[in-house]
Amino acid sequence: MSGPSSYVPKSDLEKWLDTRLPIVRFMNDTLVDFPTPKNLNYWYTFGGILAVCLVSQIITGIILAMHYVPQIDMAFNSVERIMRDVNYGWLVRFMHANGASMFFLAVYIHIFRGLYYGSYKAPREILWGLGVIIFLLMIITAFMGYVLPWGQMSLWGATVITNIVGAVPFIGESIKTWLLGGFAVDNATLNRFFSLHYLLPFVIAGVVVLHIWALHVPGNNNPTGVEVQDVKKETLPFHPYYTIKDAFAICVFLLIFAGFVFFGPNTLGHPDNYIPANNQVTPAHIVPEWYLLPFYAILRAITFDVLIIDAKFGGVIAMGGAILILFALPWLDSSKIKSMRYRPVARMWWFAFVVNFLMLAVCGAMPAEPPWTLISLICTIYYFAYFLVILPVLGVIEKPQTPPASIADSILQSHKKSAGVSAAAVPAE
Repeated sequence: MSGPSSYVPKSDLEKWLDTRLPIVRFMNDTLVDFPTPKNLNYWYTFGGILAVCLVSQIITGIILAMHYVPQIDMAFNSVERIMRDVNYGWLVRFMHANGASMFFLAVYIHIFRGLYYGSYKAPREILWGLGVIIFLLMIITAFMGYVLPWGQMSLWGATVITNIVGAVPFIGESIKTWLLGGFAVDNATLNRFFSLHYLLPFVIAGVVVLHIWALHVPGNNNPTGVEVQDVKKETLPFHPYYTIKDAFAICVFLLIFAGFVFFGPNTLGHPDNYIPANNQVTPAHIVPEWYLLPFYAILRAITFDVLIIDAKFGGVIAMGGAILILFALPWLDSSKIKSMRYRPVARMWWFAFVVNFLMLAVCGAMPAEPPWTLISLICTIYYFAYFLVILPVLGVIEKPQTPPASIADSILQSHKKSAGVSAAAVPAE
């Protein structure tokens, strides 16, 4: 898709560097001349938004690490000191805390867009798989970051999740002991989580580089799901056309981000985390951050034994499977048509899946009692049925609409429709 490089070194310095470390050529081919389909809409700007979120999280995280004390007697007070005594510490902390929420909001939109337009299908299976790895690393990193303020929800959230790890047969207790650094959530646990929370964003950044590399081999998918056939007619250079479009979307997203940071910094947090951790007092209702609620609901939905698998381990399998099943998606969806623009029946099921995922988030925020346990179970069944039953069956029985022969045809059709609407809007004399 990207084709041969069109970069030509101009100065003697550029020529010297290009023969030894062609970084300027790489940046030019990646961010300037990269041929991008003409018909990308604003749903495709979330890749750039996610890059901004990652950079923001790394920078603010490094600054916070300079002042944070990973010791159970001082962790909570060190966070309060950052808020009160460090110059602009409140801003850095609120940017980091709300930045995690913005990061997950953008990644969920990015994932659901990929599901809708079939961005996981050949030849982009590895691109999709790397994206799922990034998502999994984000979940692990976010959970460990949630523990660091060492409030009540931090302590008890860590206790619940590490106990769940212990439910894995044979190796669970060993992994749990290694994570905890002992037999309970304590100082060693906090040190481990701090170290891993600091390290993993750099691992994520490395996988992001691979993700971008994998994107630049087959090129971008597009709303039609039709591959580029004529580079000159159907694509535009990434700069300035899409850098401007991405920049506008990033500015809008940053306005929303700033709204939370300056006007509602604690809106997405839990008030119990402003209470110092106390292992003698259990909160009335233990919940993770909002972006982990759907998977928490799936974990709690399994309240019964299945053959030799007890309910606790069954919940672990369901929660882990809810993420790991995404790796198999390119092979589970048997339809030859990528975009759901041309699959009206699949589109209906996709909308139902989005509503189902939001309902799982609601269930995760509610107490583990009727009717929420039953609703969680129904939503969990649909979650897995969508991937294991609905998509494979639809690929066989659905009669999709005929997509355009090329991206150029889709653009011409859209122009004709726009012209027709404009002509109809003009009254006859």
